[in-house]
Amino acid sequence: MRSQRDIRRLSLFLLLAPFALWIVLLVALPQLGMLFLSLREKIAPRVYEYGFANYVSFAGEPIYWNTLLRTATMSLLVTALALVIGFPVAYYIAKIAGRRSRGALFLLILIPLWVSDLIRAFGWILLLRETGVVSSLLQWSGLVSGGIEFLYTDATVVVGLVYTVILFMIVPLVSTLDGMDEAMIEAGYNLGGNGFTVLRRIIIPYAMPGIVSGCIVTFMLTAGSYLTPILLGGKNSSWFTAQIYDQFITRYNWEAGATFGVLLLAFTSVVVWIGLKLSGQSLSTTVARS
Repeated sequence: MRSQRDIRRLSLFLLLAPFALWIVLLVALPQLGMLFLSLREKIAPRVYEYGFANYVSFAGEPIYWNTLLRTATMSLLVTALALVIGFPVAYYIAKIAGRRSRGALFLLILIPLWVSDLIRAFGWILLLRETGVVSSLLQWSGLVSGGIEFLYTDATVVVGLVYTVILFMIVPLVSTLDGMDEAMIEAGYNLGGNGFTVLRRIIIPYAMPGIVSGCIVTFMLTAGSYLTPILLGGKNSSWFTAQIYDQFITRYNWEAGATFGVLLLAFTSVVVWIGLKLSGQSLSTTVARS
């Protein structure tokens, strides 16, 4: 009896060990290293002292925290648009499409992930630049007389980011809605509810764990995105990850770059926490469940 328990414990340990090592080595330790580095202040060549001077400097530069707030606002907008667009798609896949067509629909959704973010961004550039496909079609149709530059605007950045992250909104929604009993929807209609009432009182509350899970993932991915805002928004995109890159690579100020990275993680975590509190959900019922 005891040997069986030992075997089970050993099996559980061997099963969880790779995941635990992945969390510790690739998530926890790098974040702790960033925090440690952010607390260093260079006072002389190879001479450092520890304190919160980097954080004070950040607070004293409006351009830095304005960029952080702008990034958070844009990320929330992208998340909201991904939810509005992705929810009907997820509902169709989970409740309306036949079982044979679900695989094909999922395949169509997964196709953008077959290429890297860089290739997807350059695809948008080919479509939206002044000599691109969209501008050429508008000129050919006679709607405009000259080329139109659609790049380097906030709208273009939002479109590119929604296209990049929408899959991560659809998948948890499909997973949640797929477990919903059709009888609940039929009961809503039988009790006199219309389509909007059934959606508001039955479907959305049931799908709330998937909604919150998808929003968390898409928001964090959007706020941490670098290539899409830079390539589609240009030098004036004012994205916070560009500030982090500038501190690390351009200015060789690793202490400031680490400070910016820690602040981005802390700020987005606070936004997620507020979202969980407002929705009445928890990580155990949303992300962990998905």
